[in-house]
Amino acid sequence: MTPLELAVLGLLGLMVGSFLNVCISRMPAGMSIVTPASRCPECATPLAWRDNVPVLSWLWLGGRCRACRAPISGRYPIVELATAGIFVLQGMVLDGSPLQDGGAAIVLASKLTFSALLVALLVTDLETFRLPNLLTYSGIAVGLAFSLVGPPGFVGSLAAVFVGGGVLLAIRQAWKLARNVDAMGLGDVKMLAMIGAFLGWPQVWLVMLLSSVGGAVVGVVLTLSGRGNMQTKLPFGVFLSLGALVSSLWGPHLIDWYLGSL
Repeated sequence: MTPLELAVLGLLGLMVGSFLNVCISRMPAGMSIVTPASRCPECATPLAWRDNVPVLSWLWLGGRCRACRAPISGRYPIVELATAGIFVLQGMVLDGSPLQDGGAAIVLASKLTFSALLVALLVTDLETFRLPNLLTYSGIAVGLAFSLVGPPGFVGSLAAVFVGGGVLLAIRQAWKLARNVDAMGLGDVKMLAMIGAFLGWPQVWLVMLLSSVGGAVVGVVLTLSGRGNMQTKLPFGVFLSLGALVSSLWGPHLIDWYLGSL
């Protein structure tokens, strides 16, 4: 992609990130993401358009509400910048130009949608230990829809939904029978099914490997630092999101490298 196209992707990512902040703030509370319009969570003053410019408004206002001066979480610009950065990365690894190749345009649209869902799920799980059904179920549907016109193909996508969700569900049930505790929530199961819908079954295994290793490393670090133990509950959706993002960007290359090293 050209520098101009990547710049457009970055701007799009900032705008999408702004909307994701609304989803992250409202979905766990069961609120509508459409109404009411954006407002200060402390004083409920509606935000003017100049207070809603991604990143710049937060910087201009010094991270505070214009009306009541209550602090505004730094999560807002972080999500916006992260989404923009991921969108640009997806454009950089894309084969072909979406303006000249219809197939490339479909792949890019799928990857951007997938990336936005992962960012929303990651931050929501990190803040609330919840993975909203609205995101996971709609993600499964959208991933399957994209597979009808692009990779990984409908059969591969549908198989990955059952493989991803089925494997985690089996692990959850086995752990519950052995220890009488839930090793993970059903949200994680639905999230991996959603990941499978977008990436296909070969990459589901890569995501499971990456997320499991990431979770294990964090668990060990928390234990050694005295800030937890191996029984400490971790937001596994965070590790699934990170693993899925890596796989979405470089999954086929990682799989080829691994198979070539055997």
